Formats: sequence, structure tokens, C-alpha cells
Amino acid sequence: MRIRSYVLVVFVGAVAIPSAARAQTDEIQVYDGGLAPKGVFNLTLHNNYTPDGIKTPEFPGAVVSHGSLNGVPEWAYGVSSWFELGLYLPLYSRDETMGWGIDGAKLRTLFAVPNAAQRRFVYGANFEFSYNAKRWDTKRFTSEVRPIIGWHLSSVDVIFNPIFDTSYDGLKNLEFVPSTRVAYNASPVWAVAVEEYADYGTVSALEPRESQAHQLFVVVDRSSPKLDVEAGIGFGLTSATDGLTLKLILSHDFNKPRPNSAH
Repeated sequence: MRIRSYVLVVFVGAVAIPSAARAQTDEIQVYDGGLAPKGVFNLTLHNNYTPDGIKTPEFPGAVVSHGSLNGVPEWAYGVSSWFELGLYLPLYSRDETMGWGIDGAKLRTLFAVPNAAQRRFVYGANFEFSYNAKRWDTKRFTSEVRPIIGWHLSSVDVIFNPIFDTSYDGLKNLEFVPSTRVAYNASPVWAVAVEEYADYGTVSALEPRESQAHQLFVVVDRSSPKLDVEAGIGFGLTSATDGLTLKLILSHDFNKPRPNSAH
């Protein structure tokens, strides 16, 4: 009940106060409800490169997708068994026109059912609060509301994130940008997955199919006690989507106790 109460309060606060079109992204990932253990620091490095992308800027002075590298270090701390705090700092990118630049920073609060990986049904919600550079977004402040719904079905995982983005300009301008992941766990170490990332436009005026963004990723994951690796290649399914994107995510827990250590 405490988890649900916190989630409801933050959701209302994020969307009720007075969305620009979704362009670049620093993070290409489906959230499965996994949390850093209580008292543990985690560092995740996100990087994605677009060798074949949209060549026109989303707005004057924006980072151009084609040939760009975007990424961010994500710092996280396990506050409790159901709550994790995160900080993305700094967001950075390099494109062929403007070169390297800092794109802003984000604060993240993630609520999820404890021990999600061991449950058949998992749920949670993530909330991000962004401060954007002018080259990254037309709005200085934006937010993301990311519900998390998933099922662990033997060796198969099905995860859905029905994401809503807001620029604090009203509920009707919420942008619907869901992501979905279906993974096969070949072993405790290796997994392969298919992920889909979409942008349907605002909830009050969904874009026609040809103007929506849909990108399909083929992903390979490898888990180990020292480093988790996720690598993928994404293909655009519409003309409004980058044609080819590569992603690499590296994650490490710094002070996680060993299984046989004393508490």
C-alpha cells in the first residue's frame, strides 16, 4: 500500500501541472522492475550511436540524429527493497554539425515490487525529472512517467512500459511513447530479446502511422557478478524513425555484499 500511495502522488504531480516532440534519447532500455539492493550504489553507462538516422533537426539548433553519439552515466542507490533513487549526469552527445556538448541532467525515482526477478508478475513505476540544454529540447524542464508491468514465464520475460512524457503543459499534451521487451533466458548468464520503442504522438491527437516512430531492437544480455552487459541493434520501421541505431549498456554494483559474507 505504501508503494501504491507514493506512485499515485508522484504521478499526479508529474502530469497535472502545466510535450515537445520526442527526438534524441540518451537511454534505450525497457525497465523490468529490478532495483539496486538496499544500501548498494550502482553505475550504469548508456551509449547509443546512430549511423543511419534522421538528418534534419527536430527544431532549430537541435542535435541531429544522423551520425550522432548520445549517452549518460546513470548513478543509482538502493534506498529500500522497493525504492531506488537515480541521477543521470551528465547527458552528452556528439553530432556531425555541433560536435560534443552537454545536454542536461535527470533525477529518477523508481518504485517497484521487491525481488521482482523472483516473481511471476512484477509491477512498478519510474518518474524522471529533466533539466534540458537548449540543444536537447525546446523546454527547459520535462518529465517522464513510466509504469512497469511484466511477467516472468519460466524462461521467457514479457515486459511493458506504457510511458508518458510531459512538458508540463497539460494532460492533453502528454506524449505516449511505450516500450516493450520479450526475452528468452538461455541460461542464468545469457539472454536474447526483442524490444520495440515507439512514439505515437500526444494522447489527444495521435499521429498517423507514417508519422509515428517505431524502432525494433535485437538485444543480447550477459550477466556476471562484476559487470552486466546489454548490446543491441535497432531498425526503424517507419520513415519518421532512425534507420539504424546501436546501443550498449554497462552496469556495475560497487558495494554489493558477497552471498557468503556476514551481515
